[in-house]
Amino acid sequence: MGLFGSKKTAMVAAEDALVGRDSEMVVPEAHFVTGNRLKPPFPANIEQIMVAMGCFWGAERVYWQAPGVFTTAVGYVAGFTPNPTYEEVCSGLTGHTEAVLVVFDPDVSSYEEMLAVFWQNHNPTQGMRQGNDVGTQYRSGIYCFEDAQLVVAEQSREDYGVRLRAAGYGDITTEIMAAPEFYYAEEYHQQYLAKVPGGYCGLGGTGVK
Repeated sequence: MGLFGSKKTAMVAAEDALVGRDSEMVVPEAHFVTGNRLKPPFPANIEQIMVAMGCFWGAERVYWQAPGVFTTAVGYVAGFTPNPTYEEVCSGLTGHTEAVLVVFDPDVSSYEEMLAVFWQNHNPTQGMRQGNDVGTQYRSGIYCFEDAQLVVAEQSREDYGVRLRAAGYGDITTEIMAAPEFYYAEEYHQQYLAKVPGGYCGLGGTGVK
């Protein structure tokens, strides 16, 4: 994905962003791996976490393999363009980052454990890039559905930042904010690495637990 990504590392201004469209992306009803729903409504007992950690292909695979996960989906968040296409996001002119929506059972895995998956599977100190993938669509982020999640996420950033600095890394650049609208990515992106097991994955952690 990095080969086709934008090399722009500066956020586009809202007034300069692409116009987008009203129509939502058409996606499969069922998750390719779990067979569960890809879009709401979800079971009443579940919770959600939304994160961005670089190329969403590898990020989604990490999460669908995690304990207690009901379903996952990839999409675009925290930008300006409604219902963007992948090509538009890669142009750097929508402001979005590639994200994963994770629906999980809190009786099996906690929000804190879902955050541990996030922190430990990418390098959150790289700003507008992740490894060889460079551009605003590869920035790190946590997008919170309620105030309690926001508090926990910010505390986890502080705690993990201490450990990263002790290991010689720089400051965490992860953005943390209230969950914006999640625009589902195109069908072929959903569970991509299950459909193409040898596909590209630029995801890599720091080794810091």
